Amino acid sequence: MAVKVYGTMRSACTQRVLACLLEKGVDFEVVHVDLGAGEQKRPEFLVRQPFGQVPAIEDDGFRLYESRAIVRYYATKYKDQGPNLLGNTLEERAVVDQWLEVEAHNFNDLVYTLVLQLVILPLMGKPGDLALAHTCEQKLEKVLDVYEQRLSKSRYLAGDTYTLADLSHLPGIRYLMNEARMGHLVRERKNVNSWWEDISSRPAWKKLLMLAAARS
Repeated sequence: MAVKVYGTMRSACTQRVLACLLEKGVDFEVVHVDLGAGEQKRPEFLVRQPFGQVPAIEDDGFRLYESRAIVRYYATKYKDQGPNLLGNTLEERAVVDQWLEVEAHNFNDLVYTLVLQLVILPLMGKPGDLALAHTCEQKLEKVLDVYEQRLSKSRYLAGDTYTLADLSHLPGIRYLMNEARMGHLVRERKNVNSWWEDISSRPAWKKLLMLAAARS
């Protein structure tokens, strides 16, 4: 039975979940939630996600929301299927979790604010706060400097194998590189740029981008 993923293909958080499912070779069905029409705030969706955000999943009666919790769940459930996205030892898994926390609290919030101010609000006919965007850019530069140092010591964030720590960054960096037109933040850092070129060339991610393009 295919996993039902409630969300939209353009959502970074939904993309995070789909990238994990594709890496693991898990069948899924995307149940489109029209964010523009406010479907995520309607009672029938709030039963699945009480905070009115995407994505949420249903898997043979089991329901779960929050994208990072979902990818951890599937990486664990299918640990022997596809690539190991969690690490092998307790210490390796702890480092993966560490970088997932870094992504959630130090990286993602800044990228989200940049995309909101530079892309989403203008598309809605509203002015973005350029001063706030500039402040976020400066903060993100410092965050990526930490990444640059880390990636000078290992191929991936949590070590020498690709894990959820890397996968979780894919949607945000894609928005940063494309819609937000802030790709210089990546390209100016040799190790970060090499890492991005590596992880964004994975077949699962390329397939997701093709699926998203077909749905747009």
